[in-house]
Amino acid sequence: MRVHSFTVGPMDNNTYVVEDEATGAAAVIDPAFGSERVLAFIQSRGLRLEWVLNTHAHLDHVVLNGAFVEATGATLAIHPNELPMLRATREQASWFGVEPPEFVEPGRLLADGDTVRVGDAVLDVAHTPGHSAGSVCFVAPGLAIVGDVLFAGSIGRTDLPGGDMDTLLASIRTQLFTLDPATRVLAGHGPETTVLEERLHNPFVGEA
Repeated sequence: MRVHSFTVGPMDNNTYVVEDEATGAAAVIDPAFGSERVLAFIQSRGLRLEWVLNTHAHLDHVVLNGAFVEATGATLAIHPNELPMLRATREQASWFGVEPPEFVEPGRLLADGDTVRVGDAVLDVAHTPGHSAGSVCFVAPGLAIVGDVLFAGSIGRTDLPGGDMDTLLASIRTQLFTLDPATRVLAGHGPETTVLEERLHNPFVGEA
């Protein structure tokens, strides 16, 4: 399995493509503003996009869901606790002052402990509420794609609907800090880090 990272859009979102090199299957995680070039990358490599995966439903992480689904026929998957926010994309767009994106209903609802198969590769789903009620991380051996739950030296904000600081810290400590210390942490914004780095040095969480 190979992960391609793209930093896109005015909020410097990280959009990820998970590629199973053995089969040519792929998943895109959090198609953000400016991720049209990510779609072009997928198409240029001849990848078969099977999934559009959302870590959560804040607009900057879901804005191009519809474009990817329409272009590829991929299935959108998200945690059910994110459905109210996902279905409020028109309202979110008005807060951002942008045109409302094309809306698409998810074809699969994710739960903690689920797996998502991308060809022969497997992503484990970890429910990590706190930044939002249905935030999830996608975990594979050696890496975790964590959305806005955990950042290098920081954590997700908790002042938006569905946010709660105690819940977020518990999610980080029980779902992420229990992973192998060498696990790469790929966040929704900012640079890559590791579980060990954040366990030792993240001033907002501290040691589990």
